[in-house]
Amino acid sequence: MFTIMIIDDNEQLQNEIGNLLITNGYSILKPKDFNQIPQIVKENNPDLILLDINLPNDDGFKICTEIRSFSKVPIIFITSRNTNIDELMAITLGGDDFITKPYNTQILLARINALIKRAYPNDTNMDIVEYNNLKLNILSSTIEHNGNSEELTKNELKILYYLLINKGKIVSRVDIMEYLWDSSMFVNDNTLTVNIARIRNKLEEIGLKDFIKTKRGQGYII
Repeated sequence: MFTIMIIDDNEQLQNEIGNLLITNGYSILKPKDFNQIPQIVKENNPDLILLDINLPNDDGFKICTEIRSFSKVPIIFITSRNTNIDELMAITLGGDDFITKPYNTQILLARINALIKRAYPNDTNMDIVEYNNLKLNILSSTIEHNGNSEELTKNELKILYYLLINKGKIVSRVDIMEYLWDSSMFVNDNTLTVNIARIRNKLEEIGLKDFIKTKRGQGYII
């Protein structure tokens, strides 16, 4: 599963694009701190970036230039600024595509899909995540280990996937619930506890005990 970062200070639009991408099989990141965008990109390593030009502090052109100093991640500018000069600057500074608002959602998806395929032509396992002998199959919603497998519910799949893409990091319960909320899945604290317990039981069933560790007062880590 590819991860797309949506850098736009219009929260409603950010949510709309995010829901569209999740529905079409992508994972999303929605940064809120526009002072630290390059650092957030470094820390999260997204597979593609949707970048607005008009942002609260540095504009999209400057951010694109900074990102290009350390990364070749595909960048699509999505903006209401539609002059030829804006488009020329976007491409000259390292953008890979330029789409003006309002946009057709199917055209946006087609541009994203095409750019992903060009940028990652050898990534044939986009629907499988593997770590420490665990294989998470996103399409079939299953986990596998040493020939054993278990099915996951939609919430269990999302939670385990989020922990896996943040492997080596402590992920707070709040972070997980916000991630599920962005995926249009509404989970409260008690429901999250139940889901984590069920995931652990299923991991143990296939031979992976203590795969998800609890950091008391902080969250979970794989």
